[in-house]
Amino acid sequence: ETAFAIRKLPLVKAKRYLEDVLTHKQAIPFRRFCGGVGRTAQAKNRHPNGQGRWPVKSAKFILSLLKSAESNVDVKGLDVDTLFISHIQVNQAQKQRRRTYRAHGRIN
Repeated sequence: ETAFAIRKLPLVKAKRYLEDVLTHKQAIPFRRFCGGVGRTAQAKNRHPNGQGRWPVKSAKFILSLLKSAESNVDVKGLDVDTLFISHIQVNQAQKQRRRTYRAHGRIN
């Protein structure tokens, strides 16, 4: 949800938006994973369902990625003002392995 909210934004605007999310000035609209998410007035201007939250952990992580990308642009000598996020993708992590103790009667 956080990555989808900053897609197609310029780098400067995306960084400002995520910093506002960390200070609860703007909300991330929840579109797909919105079961049980409350509605807030900050999200109604960005998506019709009005559901939104302030995901601190993902906002901090993506903000650090954007800062790293900005420093890479500085090293390569490109213009930071023309930079925008054309593609951003977040994949699921690997599933944890579960164990069932079947020996010695420890199944339940």
